[in-house]
Amino acid sequence: MEEIINMQTIDQYNKFYGVETLHPLVSVVDFSKAKRQAPGHYLFNLGFYTIFLKELKCGDMRYGRKYYDYQEGTLVCIAPGQVYGFENVKADVQPKALGLLFHPDLIRGTQLGQAIKNYSFFSYESNEALHLSEQEKQIIKECFGKISYELQHAIDKHSKRLITTTIELLLDYCMRFYDRQFITRENENRDILVKFEKLIDEYFQNELAQENGLPTVKYFAGKVFLSPNYFGDLVKKETGKSAKEYIQLKIISIAKDKILESDKTMSQIAYELGFQYPQHFSRLFKKIVGKSPNVYKATYIQ
Repeated sequence: MEEIINMQTIDQYNKFYGVETLHPLVSVVDFSKAKRQAPGHYLFNLGFYTIFLKELKCGDMRYGRKYYDYQEGTLVCIAPGQVYGFENVKADVQPKALGLLFHPDLIRGTQLGQAIKNYSFFSYESNEALHLSEQEKQIIKECFGKISYELQHAIDKHSKRLITTTIELLLDYCMRFYDRQFITRENENRDILVKFEKLIDEYFQNELAQENGLPTVKYFAGKVFLSPNYFGDLVKKETGKSAKEYIQLKIISIAKDKILESDKTMSQIAYELGFQYPQHFSRLFKKIVGKSPNVYKATYIQ
């Protein structure tokens, strides 16, 4: 059984690495200067947000049960409560990496606190790290530097706003760079979409809907070995629709065929599509098509 180190405060994390705590809710750690523990294997469960910028390959980063595509010049963002760790850490190599830690309490009541849920990359998983160009890496390091400067500065009435707005700026840059990464992986993304389409067809052809109910984004994300958030963002970037909307449109397309090509009742069709209640099927059909299933059938079958 692997031991998981739980840390709920920034100070606990800083002390683990022998770093001075300058602010109870936010810290910038330069791991090349940290008095880290002896090399080994660690798993952490932290109560705050963490962003790691890796500049030198010195070990493998594990996230849950999988491994990050975490090489030189990559960025990883982890939300509170997620398990991660490092393995195969080289004893003779001081890690060249930066870490930004900020507690949820830092951003409560701020614009960033309201927007944090929009940064879905905090829930990305294995092989989904952000790979940075040299220019992008410098931009990220500048943001880290500005936050570090504020932490060295005496706390005043401007400190919290300057720190939180800089973190928000950093996250906005991450959003932009992830958009670029989605574009540069266009061929791989299209392959995933083709597989997604095939998986939806198979779900209904194999009558899984009758056994398991309506298909979910999480189900298909797992089938293509991606986290739900990363998969959802990929589908949105490629199609302009959310993964949930894409699934719903496919369900309605299948429903139209069933309505026009069989004598089954709407309740039977709803059941075959995985709806627990026929009225839920009718409500979704009308929302997307603009008319109820019965009216749609009457329009085409005279």
